[in-house]
Amino acid sequence: MFIAANLKLLRKRSGKSQEELAQALNLNRSTYSGYENEVAQPSLEMLLTISQFHKVTLDDLIAKDFSKYVDSDWSSMENHWKTGAKGTNLRILTTVVNSDNEEEVELIPEKVRAGYVAGYADPEFMRDLPTLKLPFLSKNRKYRAFPIAGDSMPPISNGSYVVGEFVQDWLSLSSNSPCVIVTNNDGIVFKYVFNQLKEAQQLLLVSSNPSYEPYTVSVENVLEVWRFVSYISKEIPDVQLDSEGMGASFRNLQKDIQQILIHLSDSNSKA
Repeated sequence: MFIAANLKLLRKRSGKSQEELAQALNLNRSTYSGYENEVAQPSLEMLLTISQFHKVTLDDLIAKDFSKYVDSDWSSMENHWKTGAKGTNLRILTTVVNSDNEEEVELIPEKVRAGYVAGYADPEFMRDLPTLKLPFLSKNRKYRAFPIAGDSMPPISNGSYVVGEFVQDWLSLSSNSPCVIVTNNDGIVFKYVFNQLKEAQQLLLVSSNPSYEPYTVSVENVLEVWRFVSYISKEIPDVQLDSEGMGASFRNLQKDIQQILIHLSDSNSKA
């Protein structure tokens, strides 16, 4: 393994001192220095954190000798994320088809939500899922329905299902797009997505409920992206009218009451 030598080389390429890099990784300097000098071995979790910080793969950090890299090797490694983000290599997408060889809209039940990260590419897992047919969806796109938990994205309530369209090229995502994001760490989440891939190789995820803080997810942690198309809910959204809207609603109600009173008065006079 080339961990120690690679750590030292990556730090020098970043232009940081051991103290600065240790602070960035929430370590003390002596601990980080021990990694570079082979006095201590970083844990697997720390290796993953370091690889994400330097935007290299964990495999490369452990097994490749960076001292032998030329400029083209560094360029290829630093831009490897683009291949994944653009979907240049076909993404694994296991689907269910009906007897007419048409793709179904798979529905992910709440009870198997946690298992989706492990089973999304497993044909048997997908084959056991219920499906639904929504005639207003395009036959030329791929859709899937995901369960929504919590209150972070009103007016879509807890227990609803969001129908998403599969996104092959994540770089094409427009910022402020509502999407279902499937990640290694957090599983299925539904958020407004702000595309920061070109600048920082990450997505900024924002809730419509201001009580929830925005957070970022690195491109290496993203498994799938599904752009919001529609949602299915058993509840009617609670719409809060502003003062102008309430006034208009009240005036319309008064008109309706007046019409009813006139109709009753005409009925009584005829009687």
